[in-house]
Amino acid sequence: MDPVRITSELIRINSDNPPGITTDVIEYIAGILDSLGIATDCIENAPGHCNLITREQGHPLLLCGHVDVVPALDEGWHHPPYSGTIDEEFVWGRGSTDMKGGCASILSAVSNLVEEGVEPGVSLAFVCDEEVGGPHGIHHLLAKELILPSDCIIAEPTPAIAPCIGQKGLCRFSVEFTGTPGHSSLYPCVGVSAVMEAFNFIHFIKELHNRDYPVEPSMAGIISHSERILSDIFQTKGLRSVLTRIMYNPGIISGGEKANIVAQKCHIEVDLRLPWGCDAYQLLDEIRCQAPNANITPSSVWNPSLTPPHSDIVSRITHEINQLHNVASQPIVQWAASDARALRKKGFRVVEYGPGDIRTLHAVNERVAHDDLRDASEIYREVIRSYQS
Repeated sequence: MDPVRITSELIRINSDNPPGITTDVIEYIAGILDSLGIATDCIENAPGHCNLITREQGHPLLLCGHVDVVPALDEGWHHPPYSGTIDEEFVWGRGSTDMKGGCASILSAVSNLVEEGVEPGVSLAFVCDEEVGGPHGIHHLLAKELILPSDCIIAEPTPAIAPCIGQKGLCRFSVEFTGTPGHSSLYPCVGVSAVMEAFNFIHFIKELHNRDYPVEPSMAGIISHSERILSDIFQTKGLRSVLTRIMYNPGIISGGEKANIVAQKCHIEVDLRLPWGCDAYQLLDEIRCQAPNANITPSSVWNPSLTPPHSDIVSRITHEINQLHNVASQPIVQWAASDARALRKKGFRVVEYGPGDIRTLHAVNERVAHDDLRDASEIYREVIRSYQS
């Protein structure tokens, strides 16, 4: 099976999250696996939020991917975002890189083994809601022990010669500020503005970025290598801070009732990405102290995670990358987050490796190269084969 065609067909099945309805895309994947003689189970923790796992679990290797995608508007795209257009070089569309292309490469690898007459002794999991934190997807499968600790490859997009073995931490929360309303003509002498309280809080969040979290000697080499890879991808120098400092984004702010009323309410939602050495829970306590009169509600709190660089799964995948690309592959750590953090917490040894153009993640003109899809499929196939020898 050609991963290029599978990617295109997956893109044409809308699985935007929100709303996160994945029934159709999971049925498509189940159909492919059924045609290969591989039994699967659909796991639905909430209506329409469907996951797919192979019925036979407990193999030494798990391949995992998410089938939900972030929404896309038509504006600015070379090709409609849900067209799955195939040209001479790329497959275009929402999810091509993140990460229907990776799912397609998994399916292609398994199919190729079956066509060779090889029993693919690997567990598979396709989950429904990685883009919103995984409550009905990876967390549900782990809570019910429907997937079991093992070596694991998540087919998230990575550089072709650099598998990812760690992710920064995450602290995502909302804050509700309450002020004392009054007539705008008297402010700031009379009244307390919830908008200005939020403004002062955002200034504090901005200052968190200036904190220095020294890199431990054991992480120094991998951080430096990851910085070089990151700089190459985005063609931008000086990106070390992305890996070693708190990155911050006050992504949503809304507040106030009228221009001539001192604002009584203001709501903000903040996303912080935390470097190694920063404890997410201690930071959240400090944030609460900074805004003692506000209502702070965390939605996702995770410390940075790492699979040891000398783990068996890391050695196996870097060996296959070296063989295919004729390079000396070295793993990296990543600035973003994924289901890997939840899997590592439950004892899985996780590597992320997959096809895609990382520059187009969650962006217009998302695309994946044909060669990247086929190369990833070949590497997955050989890693699967290595666990059977």
